[in-house]
Amino acid sequence: MNRHRIQSSITHYTSRVDRVKESFKRKDVDGFLVTDIYNIRYLTGFSGSSAFLLITKKENIFITDFRYKEQAETEVQGWEFFIQKERVTKIVKNLSRKIGIRRLGFESSVSYNFFATLSGDLNLKTVKDLVERLRERKDAHEIASIKEAIQRAESAFLEVKPYIKEGLREISLALRLEERLKKKGCRRLPFDIIVASGPNSAMPHAKPTERKLASGDLIIIDWGGESDGYFSDMTRTLFIDKGNDMNKKKEIYQIVLEANRKAIRHVAPGRTAQEIDRYARNIIKNSGYGDFFEHGTGHGVGLQVHELPRITRTGREIVKEDMVFTVEPGIYLPGIGGVRIEDMVRVAVDGCETLTTLPKTFIS
Repeated sequence: MNRHRIQSSITHYTSRVDRVKESFKRKDVDGFLVTDIYNIRYLTGFSGSSAFLLITKKENIFITDFRYKEQAETEVQGWEFFIQKERVTKIVKNLSRKIGIRRLGFESSVSYNFFATLSGDLNLKTVKDLVERLRERKDAHEIASIKEAIQRAESAFLEVKPYIKEGLREISLALRLEERLKKKGCRRLPFDIIVASGPNSAMPHAKPTERKLASGDLIIIDWGGESDGYFSDMTRTLFIDKGNDMNKKKEIYQIVLEANRKAIRHVAPGRTAQEIDRYARNIIKNSGYGDFFEHGTGHGVGLQVHELPRITRTGREIVKEDMVFTVEPGIYLPGIGGVRIEDMVRVAVDGCETLTTLPKTFIS
């Protein structure tokens, strides 16, 4: 990495940390302990699995153990390193006293045991979703990484699609798709691939089984890719059009497709998450299938496959430019099958950009 790129990277992460510090007065803390590994990656670029950050108005302290010393020194710039040789709670207590932290903010996701051990000598305050809210709006690098994760996922799917025929087992299809994703450069997957056929497709989060694809099946495939730590998430529903009772299946497909498209058309800055959910949900409800769509319409995607914002019927959050999230309405009929169509969108200045590009026609 040349000097210009190193400096650019330092500036990139420093601005994020500065935004954390800017919240201290509003949150009534003068220090913040970061324990969530995804938040740590967002603030430092560290891709290891064990670290802690102690951030004060003047100090940026990166705590890890000897296993990650070299990795941290390579990936993290502009932080004071502290290699732990004792329990991290003891280190944080000692550093907090030395620095003079009056009240230490911490993430609400910490375990009770961690909190109880830390709270004995420190004045602590829960600070919920501080970094998670910063992560909602993606910068240019993040958007580029997400687009690459989408491209890898779509390319892998197109290579696997010709093999989707009667007699192929769900688990075999999932493994073949996983193999292609890895060959495209996805170092890890955002979640276990969902392949659900026939009656299994009526379960939104079904696991692939030994069931063989059969005539007349609806087949839900939910998968994602990865690039530079950022994920993608998409779903397509296919069918094998040789069976009976296809009219009902085609009907619910068209309803879900209309719900997907209408919600996407109404994604824009200033709308609430609840409004976007309602556009999709009302299409399904008014078609008589409201009781068969019980999950949210979407969720943010980035360093995690499920993050803020949450596009749900109770979501009051205001949608802002450069948020990236899914739009994924569905209908699930026990004994018949299910349909889900999931796209990823980026909120633009005056609307939205649909990031996924795979066709949404009723395909076999």
